[in-house]
Amino acid sequence: MSQIELTNRQHRTLVTLVNKYQESSDPITADTLASALDRDSGTLRNQMQSLKSLQLVEGIPGPRGGYKPTEAAFEVLNRAQFDEPETVVLAQNYDRLDMTVDTINLTNVHHPDLCRAHVRFQQSIQDVAKGDEVIIGPTPVSNLVLAGTIVDSDTTTNTLIVDIVQLEAPLTAE
Repeated sequence: MSQIELTNRQHRTLVTLVNKYQESSDPITADTLASALDRDSGTLRNQMQSLKSLQLVEGIPGPRGGYKPTEAAFEVLNRAQFDEPETVVLAQNYDRLDMTVDTINLTNVHHPDLCRAHVRFQQSIQDVAKGDEVIIGPTPVSNLVLAGTIVDSDTTTNTLIVDIVQLEAPLTAE
């Protein structure tokens, strides 16, 4: 599939739809999406028509209907759909949050005093805020665990920027 260019509003709408759909696996109503995005439901329905024309959204009719993301929607957002994804735990202020990490990118690793990670999640990150202390991990293969403080977040892409204070992974000789 060729790369689809989305407007910021379309991208945010699609991310919200995918997040809500992954939480429930049920079609998401326009009212639910409109409330989450702080938009009028009529405006949102118009937006969904444009996403349907791009074949990113499927409309489900009926009383239990709503909208469902298509496989193409997951591809456009660079999200893999797994039947049983490995969960990487996010602990916020010593409380575990059930979230699935998509990617962890370490930035500034060459800087002597500063190391940050951009951590993208499949679920909404609205329950965490700037200044929260978090622990993320262990990752499935390398058992990497990172601890730090959230310095910024992007709710459109579900990405946290974490100032790392501790980074650990077991080193084993084979």
